[in-house]
Amino acid sequence: MRLGANVESSGVTYRIWAPDHDEIRVEVDRRDGNHESLAMKKEEGGYHLTHDPKGAAGDCYGYRLPSGQVFPDPASRAQDGDVHGRSLVVDPLNYSWQDAAWQRPAYRDLVIYELHIGTFTPEGTFRAAIEKLPHLVELGVNAIEIMPIGDFPGQRNWGYDGVLIYAPASCYGSPDDLRALVDAAHAAGLAVLLDVVYNHFGPDGNYLAAYCRHFYCKRHHTPWGEGFNFDGKDSKAVREFFLGNPEYWMDEFHIDGFRFDATHEIKDDSASHILKELAAVVHGWGGYAIAEDARNEAAMIDPVVYGFDGVWADDFHHTLRVSQTGENYSYFGDFSGTLDEIFTTLGKGWFYSGQLAKNYGGPRGTDGSQLPPEKFVCSISNHDQTGNRAFGERINHLVSPASYRALSALLCLSPFTPMLFMGQEWNTSTPFLFFSDHNADLGRKITEGRRKEFAAFPEFAGGKTRQVPDPQAVTTFESSKLNWEEIPETAHHQCLRLYQECLSLRKRTDALRPTGRDTWQVVVWGKVIAIIFEVSKKERYVVIFNRGGANEIQLPADNQWRIVLSSDFERFGGSRIENREPLTTLHFKEAETIILAGH
Repeated sequence: MRLGANVESSGVTYRIWAPDHDEIRVEVDRRDGNHESLAMKKEEGGYHLTHDPKGAAGDCYGYRLPSGQVFPDPASRAQDGDVHGRSLVVDPLNYSWQDAAWQRPAYRDLVIYELHIGTFTPEGTFRAAIEKLPHLVELGVNAIEIMPIGDFPGQRNWGYDGVLIYAPASCYGSPDDLRALVDAAHAAGLAVLLDVVYNHFGPDGNYLAAYCRHFYCKRHHTPWGEGFNFDGKDSKAVREFFLGNPEYWMDEFHIDGFRFDATHEIKDDSASHILKELAAVVHGWGGYAIAEDARNEAAMIDPVVYGFDGVWADDFHHTLRVSQTGENYSYFGDFSGTLDEIFTTLGKGWFYSGQLAKNYGGPRGTDGSQLPPEKFVCSISNHDQTGNRAFGERINHLVSPASYRALSALLCLSPFTPMLFMGQEWNTSTPFLFFSDHNADLGRKITEGRRKEFAAFPEFAGGKTRQVPDPQAVTTFESSKLNWEEIPETAHHQCLRLYQECLSLRKRTDALRPTGRDTWQVVVWGKVIAIIFEVSKKERYVVIFNRGGANEIQLPADNQWRIVLSSDFERFGGSRIENREPLTTLHFKEAETIILAGH
């Protein structure tokens, strides 16, 4: 790393960017209990450098400013406790990697599983997550996407309030514990993606402005305050700080790719946008770059413009959810869940491609109909769509079992890149709530703000917002932990089997993973949506989605059709008896997804 504390054969070299100060000292607490204060030399560009010949891994340190205040290193590799305390000297070469033979899956083959380390297991640690990897392999996913782990204040957080983006959160374990998780994932055939936040830092423990007043930019504003300075005075060092972060994770932790949080809030008016350069860094290491972007901008996944491999395509979730729940508040008010809307979304990758979206605040999106389908990362559940509800209900808590099975099968068998949120594969009973562990003053404001957010909802009229779980309460966090013991129960096991069989079918059937637009199409057959995958002129697969409006459809007479799989098969908890005989007519009782083979 260019910044931070770097272990060398002759000791430890410290480097910090603090152009606002002429004198910086490193306060070092050695492992043997001794303390030393080292002066740093100011270099060109506002960097400060010193070498400690007695330094070693395990030393604690902080930077003392002329004011006398001592702050942690913004490029800390680990913290000795909380983000307000001292940073730790870490030697990344002490870990012995076992993944030399690891090869990342092709992007078109990815099936992503989003998880939160703190609630994925009862223990909530990197090491504990290793024990659940066999479950993920049996499920049929081949990539885990870990919610942000850059160190944050307290012992529990979603991770989007992180302030030290180079330091794995100490509440989850040590840097080597994270390395062990990645190593084990690779041994199991699983790629590892990190969710990273480059649009803001949290309000507690963020000391960047103490080192340089130009780290932020007053011209650019985000929902969290001033944006980072990617295009103004002293922006070169700011850009290097963020561009070095994905490289660091890929080099020192063997991370395979990234989900970039809220890229629409990363502002940059320079000739070369920071997002394009971030994607290029990731690709330079052979990794995946996926953007979360609310704008439906084809430019994000255009290799010439920004160059991301994929983008979260939330319209898929929104229109399907509204089709089953009828929800019409907030951004759901821009969706109707009609047959035509679902048809357009499945055909283009997203619904909005320039139309007016009232809750969005104007025209939204560009045409994505010519983009390869794997560019669209789709889900029926993720951390936002559960945790941003007052009580953290998942979609399986809100719709009928048949509807949930139908949505699940459609997700797994659509041409897009599917993403699951931890626990959805077994129809988990546990919610996923918003939780935090800030200091008392900030925590009180977080709680009040959370409840105020829901005050406009009819169900919370008359002061009922106090029913909204307190984000600061330990019980809110604990209730969000997955209950693995419920999996053997009949309904949960049947749902898990549905996911396993759908993902297995997807993996072994190349036609279901097209890389272009010429081998599949979306059509309407009566009151159902049909995604037709062409293997040859005489062989086709068709994924039929009935959102609940059809009772019967006649199948085209140009093929002999057989049911390969149905979300309503009895072994998945439904009522359809398995039948491999040729069919000319399909009858439905309720929502259902069926895959047909035509010859």
